[in-house]
Amino acid sequence: MRIHHTIRTAVGPALLLACAAAAAGAAAPALAAGPDFQYIGQDDRVHSVPAVKGCHAAEGGSSRGVVNHTGLKAALYRDPGCKGNPVAYVLPRTSAPVSPYFASVRLSG
Repeated sequence: MRIHHTIRTAVGPALLLACAAAAAGAAAPALAAGPDFQYIGQDDRVHSVPAVKGCHAAEGGSSRGVVNHTGLKAALYRDPGCKGNPVAYVLPRTSAPVSPYFASVRLSG
Protein backbone atom coordinates (compact mmCIF):
# COMPACT_ATOMS: atom_id res chain seq x y z
CA MET A 1 0.00 0.00 0.00
CA ARG A 2 1.37 3.44 -0.94
CA ILE A 3 0.81 6.49 1.22
CA HIS A 4 0.00 9.57 -0.83
CA HIS A 5 2.83 12.16 -0.70
CA THR A 6 0.53 14.96 0.58
CA ILE A 7 -0.68 12.85 3.48
CA ARG A 8 2.84 11.71 4.30
CA THR A 9 4.07 15.34 4.26
CA ALA A 10 1.27 16.54 6.54
CA VAL A 11 1.50 13.69 9.05
CA GLY A 12 5.30 13.60 9.34
CA PRO A 13 5.81 16.70 11.53
CA ALA A 14 2.97 15.71 13.87
CA LEU A 15 4.47 12.26 14.35
CA LEU A 16 7.90 13.80 14.84
CA LEU A 17 6.59 16.08 17.59
CA ALA A 18 4.70 13.23 19.25
CA CYS A 19 7.81 11.01 19.28
CA ALA A 20 9.97 13.81 20.66
CA ALA A 21 7.43 14.50 23.38
CA ALA A 22 7.28 10.83 24.34
CA ALA A 23 11.08 10.67 24.48
CA ALA A 24 11.21 13.82 26.60
CA GLY A 25 8.64 12.44 29.04
CA ALA A 26 7.68 15.69 30.78
CA ALA A 27 7.06 17.43 27.47
CA ALA A 28 4.13 15.14 26.62
CA PRO A 29 1.52 17.02 28.71
CA ALA A 30 2.63 20.34 27.19
CA LEU A 31 2.23 18.88 23.70
CA ALA A 32 -1.34 17.88 24.40
CA ALA A 33 -2.22 21.21 26.02
CA GLY A 34 -4.12 24.02 24.28
CA PRO A 35 -3.95 25.53 20.83
CA ASP A 36 -0.44 26.77 20.22
CA PHE A 37 2.38 26.75 17.67
CA GLN A 38 4.90 23.96 18.26
CA TYR A 39 8.22 23.05 16.71
CA ILE A 40 11.24 20.88 17.36
CA GLY A 41 14.26 23.06 18.05
CA GLN A 42 17.83 22.36 17.10
CA ASP A 43 18.22 21.14 20.67
CA ASP A 44 15.83 18.24 19.81
CA ARG A 45 13.24 19.54 22.30
CA VAL A 46 9.64 20.45 21.62
CA HIS A 47 9.08 24.20 21.96
CA SER A 48 5.78 26.02 22.11
CA VAL A 49 4.65 29.54 21.22
CA PRO A 50 1.32 30.72 22.68
CA ALA A 51 -1.54 31.47 20.28
CA VAL A 52 -1.12 35.24 20.63
CA LYS A 53 -0.82 37.59 17.66
CA GLY A 54 2.58 39.20 17.22
CA CYS A 55 6.25 38.30 16.92
CA HIS A 56 7.69 35.53 19.11
CA ALA A 57 11.25 34.28 19.53
CA ALA A 58 11.79 30.70 18.39
CA GLU A 59 13.77 29.51 21.41
CA GLY A 60 16.23 26.84 20.39
CA GLY A 61 15.90 27.76 16.72
CA SER A 62 14.46 25.34 14.26
CA SER A 63 14.87 23.79 10.87
CA ARG A 64 12.50 20.86 11.34
CA GLY A 65 8.79 20.13 11.46
CA VAL A 66 6.22 22.52 12.90
CA VAL A 67 2.60 22.13 13.96
CA ASN A 68 0.33 25.16 14.00
CA HIS A 69 -2.60 24.36 16.31
CA THR A 70 -3.65 28.02 16.29
CA GLY A 71 -6.32 29.71 14.23
CA LEU A 72 -3.61 32.14 13.10
CA LYS A 73 -1.25 32.16 10.10
CA ALA A 74 2.40 31.71 11.09
CA ALA A 75 5.18 33.48 9.18
CA LEU A 76 8.65 32.08 9.94
CA TYR A 77 11.67 34.41 9.88
CA ARG A 78 15.36 33.57 9.69
CA ASP A 79 16.27 36.57 11.86
CA PRO A 80 15.21 37.32 15.45
CA GLY A 81 12.51 39.92 15.91
CA CYS A 82 10.64 38.89 12.74
CA LYS A 83 12.98 41.03 10.63
CA GLY A 84 13.46 40.59 6.89
CA ASN A 85 11.28 38.47 4.65
CA PRO A 86 9.56 35.31 5.88
CA VAL A 87 11.29 32.06 4.85
CA ALA A 88 8.07 30.04 5.13
CA TYR A 89 4.40 30.20 6.08
CA VAL A 90 2.33 27.67 8.02
CA LEU A 91 -1.43 27.98 7.69
CA PRO A 92 -3.78 27.69 10.68
CA ARG A 93 -4.37 24.18 12.02
CA THR A 94 -1.81 22.55 9.75
CA SER A 95 1.61 20.98 10.05
CA ALA A 96 4.55 21.23 7.72
CA PRO A 97 8.13 20.11 7.36
CA VAL A 98 10.36 23.17 7.52
CA SER A 99 13.78 23.06 5.90
CA PRO A 100 14.92 26.66 6.29
CA TYR A 101 16.16 27.63 9.75
CA PHE A 102 13.92 30.12 11.54
CA ALA A 103 14.64 32.20 14.64
CA SER A 104 11.28 33.92 15.09
CA VAL A 105 7.62 33.47 14.19
CA ARG A 106 4.88 36.04 13.64
CA LEU A 107 1.30 34.91 14.27
CA SER A 108 -1.34 36.97 12.50
CA GLY A 109 -5.05 36.80 11.73
